[in-house]
Amino acid sequence: MPWNRPAGRGARRAATVRLPYTDRSEAGRVLAARLATMGLDGAVVLALPRGGVPVGYEIARHLEATLDVLVTRKIGYPPQPELGVGAIAEGGAPVFDEGLLARLGLRADDLAPTVEAERAELDRRVTAYRRGRPLPPVAGRPVIVVDDGLATGGTARAAVRAVRGRGPSRLVLAVPVGAAETVRSLEAEVDDLVVPVAPWDFQAVGQWYRDFGQLGDADVTAWLERAGRPGGGPADGPAEPGRA
Repeated sequence: MPWNRPAGRGARRAATVRLPYTDRSEAGRVLAARLATMGLDGAVVLALPRGGVPVGYEIARHLEATLDVLVTRKIGYPPQPELGVGAIAEGGAPVFDEGLLARLGLRADDLAPTVEAERAELDRRVTAYRRGRPLPPVAGRPVIVVDDGLATGGTARAAVRAVRGRGPSRLVLAVPVGAAETVRSLEAEVDDLVVPVAPWDFQAVGQWYRDFGQLGDADVTAWLERAGRPGGGPADGPAEPGRA
């Protein structure tokens, strides 16, 4: 089910997308084509590292927009860290899945040590990726938050709430693919939601890509340097860093 919900105009079907995507760069170009028609002049593209950065690079390049990262961290259930019970984004408060916490018999206060550890890792990544630079100013400007896919949507929710607190003129969440239920649950969080494909048979983000290799910190910084950060229009670059 393709999904593209500009604010105030309801849902509409986008052009058919051929899946799986070749890689994150192709997915970014598909998103860029949709975003280019939405009047987002002067936008800031904030990509969620690591996987959202090559997607965001293509969007910023095609829209001649500023690209930077917005660092997020999943808050895991301590006995089973892969189970996300919440997330945190730089500049924002922790966002928890209250229903899941209730089922697990937990309160947010019980996760204070986990949140502290994730904040420390978040701060490390901010330093590694941005090297002391602050986030670009977003107040009064359109902001496009980008990731490579939506599974549970926890980190995306934390990200858009953190950005909303900075006063953008328009807040867009753009991802190449997302679980249909998750996409619907995020509609109220943003002004525009752009998701070309939102299947109900969603198991993992990686199933919708031929090349879904893991990215490291060096890949993220390489994409940002290629984009000419901290400002200005990104220049054309070669294939994804770390790819053959």
